[in-house]
Amino acid sequence: MNSNSFGRPTRRERHCSRKTLDNVQFSFLQFRPVRGLWRILASLCVLFTGGVSRAQDLAPRAYIITPLHSNAVTLTYSFNDGGIELDGNIPITGATAKVSIPVFSYTHSLSFFGRTAAFTASLPYGVGNFRGTVAGAESLAYRSGLLTPTFRFSVNLLGGPAMNVEEFMKWRQKTILGASFKLLPSGGQYDPTKLTNLGANRWAFKWELGYSHRRGHWIVDAYGGTWFFTTNPEFFSHNQFSPGINTQSQSAIGALEGHLSYDLKPRLWFSLDGNFWFGGSTRINGVPNELTLQRNSRVGLTSSFPLTRHQSIKLGFSDGAYIRYGGNYRNFSVAWQYSWVGRPN
Repeated sequence: MNSNSFGRPTRRERHCSRKTLDNVQFSFLQFRPVRGLWRILASLCVLFTGGVSRAQDLAPRAYIITPLHSNAVTLTYSFNDGGIELDGNIPITGATAKVSIPVFSYTHSLSFFGRTAAFTASLPYGVGNFRGTVAGAESLAYRSGLLTPTFRFSVNLLGGPAMNVEEFMKWRQKTILGASFKLLPSGGQYDPTKLTNLGANRWAFKWELGYSHRRGHWIVDAYGGTWFFTTNPEFFSHNQFSPGINTQSQSAIGALEGHLSYDLKPRLWFSLDGNFWFGGSTRINGVPNELTLQRNSRVGLTSSFPLTRHQSIKLGFSDGAYIRYGGNYRNFSVAWQYSWVGRPN
């Protein structure tokens, strides 16, 4: 079957994608023992809803201090292209994905008990083509729709009291210690009768501590946090292969992240990025699959360029440094940001 590298497949390809990934592979799987079937299902979930994991985020200067009532609108385009490591524990080989994710974000800074704080809301949309060989047959899937929205609240604990513009102009960063809470509610495109979905049909949240220290033109950032997940109450249910209701759960994921950046001048900087995350093994109907345990790492580069007083462009690239299980993607991103204090100018 032929399709372009990332565009919408032909009608025949979309038909074969749905038939192959949601039906044919399970006509093969249904002859395996039930325990083995759930192990395969838990692993397949990494192909889709877990493919572009939020634990893989690389975000330099996430705890930057801004004046009170600062606002920013950001339009980001992210392209992920690469393979999926399944550790050889299921009958799928050559699994690959191309996923395009445009994101609209809005950030507002405020005072929280006299400390600098910020709230960010993001709405992503996903378009993805997935490929893999199941029991010797090439399988395709195409998905397009809303991903789970993201909400983040961060607060400075040390080094950054709430400041107006005049006070901020006199302030110089030394050491910053912050904390944040990120929430992903149950949302996005999800159909419980299908295995391939863009939404996860569950809630996820992350607590994180962040450290940032400036010395001259250099800034060192380090974050540590943990992702927690609620149970998906309808995982691949109400269909001819699984007429009942299945539940899926996932253990917590620990995430560490570090950045070393250099300022050439205000708003013009470059950063070397890296992270490591571990955990996240899955269970279906209480049956654990320890082979889905993740111990992965990514490295990347980020750069920011000012365009005007209120506008800037940020470019990013990252790749898998060590991927034990899950998506091993090359990620390219470009973001345009418009920022202002008070009302838009």
